[in-house]
Amino acid sequence: HRERRVEESKQEKKEREMAATASLKSSLLLPSPISDFSSAALSISTQARRRSWQPRGARMQVAAAADSKNILVMGGTRFIGVFLSRLLVKEGHQVTLFTRGKAPITQQLPGESDAEYAEFSSKVLHLKGDRQDFDFVKTSLAAKGFDVVYDINGREAVEVAPILDALPNLEQYIYCSSAGVYLKSDLLPHFETDAVDPKSRHKGKLETESLLETRDVNWTSIRPVYIYGPLNYNPVEEWFFHRLKAGRPIPVPGAGNQITQLGHVKDLATAFVLALGNPKASKQVFNISGAKYVTFDGLARACAKAGGFPEPEIVHYNPKDFDFGKKKAFPFRDQHFFASIEKATLELGWKPEYDLVEGLTDSYNLDFGRGTFRKAADFTTDDMILGKKLVSV
Repeated sequence: HRERRVEESKQEKKEREMAATASLKSSLLLPSPISDFSSAALSISTQARRRSWQPRGARMQVAAAADSKNILVMGGTRFIGVFLSRLLVKEGHQVTLFTRGKAPITQQLPGESDAEYAEFSSKVLHLKGDRQDFDFVKTSLAAKGFDVVYDINGREAVEVAPILDALPNLEQYIYCSSAGVYLKSDLLPHFETDAVDPKSRHKGKLETESLLETRDVNWTSIRPVYIYGPLNYNPVEEWFFHRLKAGRPIPVPGAGNQITQLGHVKDLATAFVLALGNPKASKQVFNISGAKYVTFDGLARACAKAGGFPEPEIVHYNPKDFDFGKKKAFPFRDQHFFASIEKATLELGWKPEYDLVEGLTDSYNLDFGRGTFRKAADFTTDDMILGKKLVSV
């Protein structure tokens, strides 16, 4: 009997050890709450390892060959489309750019190797036409039978309807809208469920979203706030860089503590790609921008830091004291304006890679710092402001 009890005791001990080992293995599969070093799961999947090795601005997940789509990009030779089309081609999709053909279909980006550019140029296709020619749009797109449409430059719903008519079997329509559609509010940040303004200057985009919602199509709408980065045709950071380079004071309306938000174009392109084929993006709207908000004064200082300029002199003024005519004295709307990106981070698994100074530095080094810009400096309104300030002192 003693020998039997000893054997049973050994067996029980062995079972307890096995149970403890199993429990330990199980715990290793769960996220650790201990510290930043172990905030991710200890059991790292192949996909997660691949994700950590993706080059900057690339999608978090590599599309399999079987997932390759025949994709139409409406626009694609300026700013957002330039970076988006590269990501799509890298993922193995067949990409066609629909443009009027007035600008070169491809251009080599600063920092892009000759080999990278040659590979991209050899793979991207072009469909020349005017999207306002609705008959051409219908016939040409119907003949191609695209799987997915990225509409980067659509402004009015009337421009979108012919595309939907031409592609009845379309898998997804991904639209570039704007956070400018939100109704001005004292309660911020803006969420996707917030009230919108049917009278905003982006009402065409709002009407396009309504059209997509009423049609039998799988759609996704992306609402960026202010976009910045290399090749930006909207003088956002460029406006500041011109003044910093000239050694001029920077005129800022009001007290300069208005809060706004900027998102890097490469982060925006990544969000667009993450929406592709994503069930969580089906018939959904997402705000996309940077992770942090910034004041007008803070943005001026951030641009100076990015370009290696001294601390800027900031001059505050009351816009009501001036009549600037049709000229724009400042590149941002004179109000608090920022949006929550929480939905995109939770549903798309997206997060911005660039913080503001880092992103502005990327923009400066790959664009303005090389001597390239979209618009020449115009200090007319600055001189009006500074002249009055000097007189009043």
